[in-house]
Amino acid sequence: MKHTKLMAIVTLLLLGASGAAAQSLGDYARAVRKNKNEPSSTSRHYDNDNLPTNEALSVVGPPPGADANAGQKAAPVDSSAAAAARQKTADEWNDKIAKQKAKIDSLNHEIDLDQRELRVRAAALYSDPSLSARNIQWNKDDAQYRSDIDTKQKALDSARQQLDEMQEQAHKAGIAETPTDKDNNKSSDKDNNKDKE
Repeated sequence: MKHTKLMAIVTLLLLGASGAAAQSLGDYARAVRKNKNEPSSTSRHYDNDNLPTNEALSVVGPPPGADANAGQKAAPVDSSAAAAARQKTADEWNDKIAKQKAKIDSLNHEIDLDQRELRVRAAALYSDPSLSARNIQWNKDDAQYRSDIDTKQKALDSARQQLDEMQEQAHKAGIAETPTDKDNNKSSDKDNNKDKE
């Protein structure tokens, strides 16, 4: 017990002595920078510490004024043609995306109608439990509605995947998607998740 206390006291004294003599990292970095030897090579490396503020730097290449004048003469012709091509591409992508969204909305509507019909059938069955026993076709129709919903849900998922791929390709082509399109996609996803539950 006494031995443990003695070791703890000695350890604390040694840590205190080493902490008092330690130099901060910032002080050490300043000292190393101050004592750094200048390289004797012919090429010079510039950084924030030795960047000249009152001298002009030598730049390799043509002067900036010559490039600006040459670019201004050719730019109006190229920019109008490029803008027209860009607009045409944007319109094509927007048409493709709009058609895909219309397809998704149509599938959503069909699934919604089938689910409503299934709910109506379930309510009728709850009100008269002997209905399925009296009508042999009842269970077959019920199974058909469920399989139709599953098939349409798979088609909807596939259409959404295609829409995502189209939007990604349009994004790569430089076509920006409007924020309202993203909001519409999120709201339709929420509606479908509610229906699934």
